[in-house]
Amino acid sequence: MKPIPDASIIAASWDVVPKVIAFTTTRVRGQSLPPYNGFNLAQHVGDDEKIVAANRQELSDWFDADISFQWLNQVHGTSVCRIDAAAKPFDADALVTARKGLACCVLTADCLPVFFAAKDGSEIGIAHAGWRGLLDGVAENTLRNMKTPAKEVAAYLGPAIGPCHFEVGRDVMKRFKDAADSQAVEKYFSPTLESGKYMADLFGLAKFRLTALGVEVTSSDICTVCESETLYSYRHSPVTGRMANVILIKP
Repeated sequence: MKPIPDASIIAASWDVVPKVIAFTTTRVRGQSLPPYNGFNLAQHVGDDEKIVAANRQELSDWFDADISFQWLNQVHGTSVCRIDAAAKPFDADALVTARKGLACCVLTADCLPVFFAAKDGSEIGIAHAGWRGLLDGVAENTLRNMKTPAKEVAAYLGPAIGPCHFEVGRDVMKRFKDAADSQAVEKYFSPTLESGKYMADLFGLAKFRLTALGVEVTSSDICTVCESETLYSYRHSPVTGRMANVILIKP
């Protein structure tokens, strides 16, 4: 792997062997023009296709030629693909592999990227979790598709919209409470001054669900809205780019 300029990524901070590389890209590099300013890596948001291709090539150039990339057509669902080689994008929201040199990628701009790895580096996974995907179990499904026992898996929660900006209705809180211990979940929803509205903590909800399964979880707690100058945020700017969240086992 070639040196990556520090400002170009936010590296995962977790208890996993160094042969697992995991990070979120920032928007400080790249060729995309306003309103996608910088390092947009999504092909579906209206950005110039040639510029996106150039940005993806720059991402690829950070690595040796034997690294391949797997992308997804994300649908805010719970489907997981276990892969052994790169292919055309699947309609899914999570990936799992034990193959070295296969970079698994999800795109985000407020949704929560959940990185998974066997602590010994033998297996990895990654999930794209908006509130619906998180509620419906995309993180748990990713874990189920891993062969590593949950207690030997570490998870890292990358940058996402924080509880300082993620306002939801009472119906969202009720659905999370109905799906789990209501008293335990309620603390991740703080009422606002507007009746029936709550500030939701995606980081806390994801950690609550995964730690219950025995997974060791660490969190970036980085809010994409607060950091919208360097990270993409759909809540801040509905027409915007996407970061890539990338994980691989070094060959």
